[in-house]
Amino acid sequence: MKLCRFGPRGAEKPGLIDAEGRIRDLSNIVTDITPGEITPEGIARIATVDLAALPVVEGSPRYGVPVAGIGKFIAIGLNYADHAREAGLEPPLEPIFFTKAISCLTGPNDPVMIPQGSKKSDWEVELGVVIGKTCRYVAEEDALGHIAGFVLANDVSERAFQKELGSQWDKGKGCDTFGPVGPWLVTPDEVADCQALDMFLDLNGRRMQTGNTATMIFPVAQCIAYVSRFITLYPGDLLITGTPPGVGEGQKPDMIFLKPGDEMHLGITGLGEQRQKVVPFDLGALA
Repeated sequence: MKLCRFGPRGAEKPGLIDAEGRIRDLSNIVTDITPGEITPEGIARIATVDLAALPVVEGSPRYGVPVAGIGKFIAIGLNYADHAREAGLEPPLEPIFFTKAISCLTGPNDPVMIPQGSKKSDWEVELGVVIGKTCRYVAEEDALGHIAGFVLANDVSERAFQKELGSQWDKGKGCDTFGPVGPWLVTPDEVADCQALDMFLDLNGRRMQTGNTATMIFPVAQCIAYVSRFITLYPGDLLITGTPPGVGEGQKPDMIFLKPGDEMHLGITGLGEQRQKVVPFDLGALA
């Protein structure tokens, strides 16, 4: 299944994508796509719904973050060897992870705002997983069975905040609007192999990132198992798994960073696409 949330920010409704790519309204079945609805029991209940009986949503409504009430937003860093090298770093011997603020979450096509004082805002197309079963010291061979679904994410990052203001990566990762996620939560039965997914990101129509999840240093299952040794992951938590080469700070001969008016277009096989316009800082727009 492809589950989604659609409608104005703060008033999203639950939806399901049919075979023709149309949104079907799930409001009469569930009140929202919440952590409780994406447990194995919740997913199984939604799967019994007669899709043809659900109302078709007309027009082209806004997509919201596919799951409401995400509890934690964890990210794996430097998980593609080529990306590590373009950043001037050796591939890590163990997974690197950090947190992105929940407040940075935004819909897949909502604007991305340059933070106040930013000079080095950057892009990162990433595969995300949403947890469906509690992960605490989960074994690697069991980890994929704890996934509720897969999502497309853009790990927008401010490199100066991340790397030039001490050692806390979180400073450059959790700015408002820096976490576009969606358009859908795609259940594992629709993803034949999460380690064989093509991914791309274009900036202003120019291909910047091309990759495949097969080239991860630490596969998805290993990432989940590793994080669960240190942090318990609950249903509804989001884990994104790193980006392939082609980010702005890796461009040669000169780095390229986001500026107002830029447009990003990114996608992953089977998980949909995102389009974001970059806008200048506006404190009033964040109220």
